[in-house]
Amino acid sequence: MLTTFDKDLLNLIQTKLPIAPRPFAQVAEWLKVDEATVLARLNWLKDHGYIRRFGAFFDSSCLGYVSTLAAVKVSPTCIEAVAGAINAFPGVTHNYEREGEYDLWFTLLTPDQACQDLALTAIRNLPGVDSLISLPATEKYKVSVEFNL
Repeated sequence: MLTTFDKDLLNLIQTKLPIAPRPFAQVAEWLKVDEATVLARLNWLKDHGYIRRFGAFFDSSCLGYVSTLAAVKVSPTCIEAVAGAINAFPGVTHNYEREGEYDLWFTLLTPDQACQDLALTAIRNLPGVDSLISLPATEKYKVSVEFNL
């Protein structure tokens, strides 16, 4: 169960985590507790599934990376194995099973087009994959999401 402190902490770190040598010390000051308390609660929240990922978001295209939304049509008996194999590729950021002709949809972020082509070819050749489509973005929209607890 989330405490009021946990909610305040999560609200704060979503968009206001400072860029500083000891950012959690600053967060602790804002919340009027010590840094150890902040770190202990963040560890507890991560261990209990309230925090899935902790890190910065970068504009990958400015760093030279390329991305695509891809979908694969998979034999029904192979969904779990193919999903696991796709998840093992560096750069796969999301992978979801969907109803419809194409069963698995995933995003792939790679350092360059050649790396993307290699990864997509390897995925296309996985046992159980009947076909793959790649849908690179022609325009980028970024939606900022903040959960107010």
